[in-house]
Amino acid sequence: MINLNPDINSILAKTNLNSINKSSFAKAGNDNNGFSDTVKAVQKYISNADKLQKTSDISVQDLLSGKNDDITSVVSAVSKADMSFKLLVGVRNKLIEAYKQTMNMPI
Repeated sequence: MINLNPDINSILAKTNLNSINKSSFAKAGNDNNGFSDTVKAVQKYISNADKLQKTSDISVQDLLSGKNDDITSVVSAVSKADMSFKLLVGVRNKLIEAYKQTMNMPI
């Protein structure tokens, strides 16, 4: 059975985010280049999640209008968009948590 509400930590552990260069995190303390690489990777992932959402919207509209009879592909597109959005929200929450922890550190 497919779990449509998985734990975000298990998804993050299993996901291989090739778009985020691990060396950019190591360089982040040395210069601003690592941070800009991370920002670009996040922007790329956000645009990818947006593209998946638009694709799922189009496939649902095609199903409802009768252009497409394959409900399996529609459900697959919607679940991909849903999972991508949940991962995006989970990463955002982890970044906010890390920011809060950083701000609470004593100087």
